[in-house]
Formats: sequence, C-alpha cells, structure tokens
Amino acid sequence: MSTTENKSVEITKGINGLDKVILREINGSSAEVYLYGGHVTSWKNEHGEELLFVSSKAIFKPPKAIRGGIPLCFPQFSNLGTLEAHGFARNRVWTVDIDPPPFPSNTTNRVFVDLLLKPTEEDLKIWPHSFEYRLRVTLGPAGDLMLTSRIRNTNTDGKPFTFTFAYHTYFSVSDISEVRVEGLETLDFLDNMKNRERYTEQGDAITFESEVDRIYLSTPTKIAILDHEKKRTFVIRKDGLPDAVVWNPWDKKAKSMTDFGDDEYKHMLCVEAAAIEKPITLKPGEEWKVRQELSAVPSSYCSGQLDPNKVLQSS
Repeated sequence: MSTTENKSVEITKGINGLDKVILREINGSSAEVYLYGGHVTSWKNEHGEELLFVSSKAIFKPPKAIRGGIPLCFPQFSNLGTLEAHGFARNRVWTVDIDPPPFPSNTTNRVFVDLLLKPTEEDLKIWPHSFEYRLRVTLGPAGDLMLTSRIRNTNTDGKPFTFTFAYHTYFSVSDISEVRVEGLETLDFLDNMKNRERYTEQGDAITFESEVDRIYLSTPTKIAILDHEKKRTFVIRKDGLPDAVVWNPWDKKAKSMTDFGDDEYKHMLCVEAAAIEKPITLKPGEEWKVRQELSAVPSSYCSGQLDPNKVLQSS
C-alpha cells in the first residue's frame, strides 16, 4: 500500500460497516474498493463526478454481490461451469497486503492498494484448487484507473486448474440510447440471449435500443464508449483479456432484478474485459497476469483519433 502525504490510501468503514479502501490522487480523482469482493465501487474524476454506476438498490451485505462498480468474475464467468454465476471471488472478503511488491521505479505519482484472496476451506469444497489472487487497484496522475490481476496456481498436488474471468465493469452513462461503443465493429460475438449462438457485428458502432448481452471475441486492446450527452468518452485499454462482454438489461430484465432500480438501465452500461471463449489453464506455480486501464476523456477526442499505438502503461 502506498502511503504518501494527504492520506492517499485510507482504510475505513463503508456501507453496513463493511471495510473499504479509499484511494485519493493528488489532482483530486479518487477510487473506493470494498474488501468484500475486492470490489471497486467508486471512481471519480478530479471534479468529483462519479464515473461508475452502482445501483441505488445495491445490497451491501454478504453473501449477495454488490450490484454495480467492478465485480470480479472468477473462477467462472456467468453460468459457464458448475459454480454459482460469476464464481465466488466477488462475494468473499479479501485482505489488504500491507507490504506489496513495489511499482517499477519509472512510474511516479501512482496511488495503489494490493488486495489478496486465497481459498477458504469452504471454497476448496466447491472448487478444489489452491490459488492466490492478487488484485492491484491503481489511480494514475491523470485520474485513470488500472486494475491488475495476478492469479497463481498454488496447488501442491501437481494439478492444473482452469477458469474463466471478467472485470464486470458498470459505467455510468447519461442516457443509454445516446451511447455508442466503438472498437468492436466487424467482430464475431456470442449472443447470450440466443444460447450463445455466434454472429458477426454488422454496425459501424454498437448502439442500444433493447436488451443486449453479448460476448465479443478476439477484441482489440482498446474499446471506446462515447456518451454523446455528457460529451465524455470512456477508453478501456486491456492487456491479456481477448474477449469483451457488452451488457444492458433494458426495462424488462431491470424490473426482474431485486437489487436494481426499474429505470436504472438507462444510466448504465457494462463493457467487460474478459477471458471466456478460451478458458485459462494454469499449472502449479504458474501465474496469469492481466490488466485493464480505464480513462475518461472529453468526447471531442473521438475514437477515430485514438492512437492505436498507445499501449498500456507498464505496471
């Protein structure tokens, strides 16, 4: 945990007394992470505007996962396996690593916290594999939010394990019907609303007029969400995560979710960096490292001007 002046990293109590970590960047941006779920629930820019969506009806009470923010789907995405939907990482209590490995010396002004998850005896009964999951949540000097995941197979029985994964990020948008997603055009996707049948995206951008639940395959390292009304573009940069889930429940599904407001679908969009189509297999001692970096920029900076050569900042 980096400790610089002005309480850049603070552990405090959140909703219902759950522990959370607040990261504050010197230029005014901030992020909040609940130890329950290793769950980022807030990301604000230097003006204090919230960039993530969390439902007003979210239940901050175990064992229910928090609705919104950035849930971690591990070791299973959705119902693609024998575990509960989206696995168990998002409803376990993580610990703070108070002596984490440092950043490379060439990175400055980054505020971060490392959280750790290891399986409990109960977890080993439902998923009999020993692992260590290290999540680093970092705020950069420009207010960008980076999540780096390192998952290691710590089995002593010589057995590999296989998993699927997603950063289930809920972005806050002004009006879903005014939003477009760029960077996924011409790609194949699996339509979760049609038994994961495979289709090819035909539009020059993805726009929203009804429920959408798709897994886009072999996606680029950069995806943009253009919010016309807010004149804001979210840029998702991802490394090691080939898939991207795009989800909005629309009105009917929204009404069926107890922890989600009936009209809240209008103000959120999930675009999730993921590894789903080709599950990850780790042998004992092997580590898988992936990351996503989120930034919010004025929309005059439209996706046509995104520099394809700008790669993820090393961490």
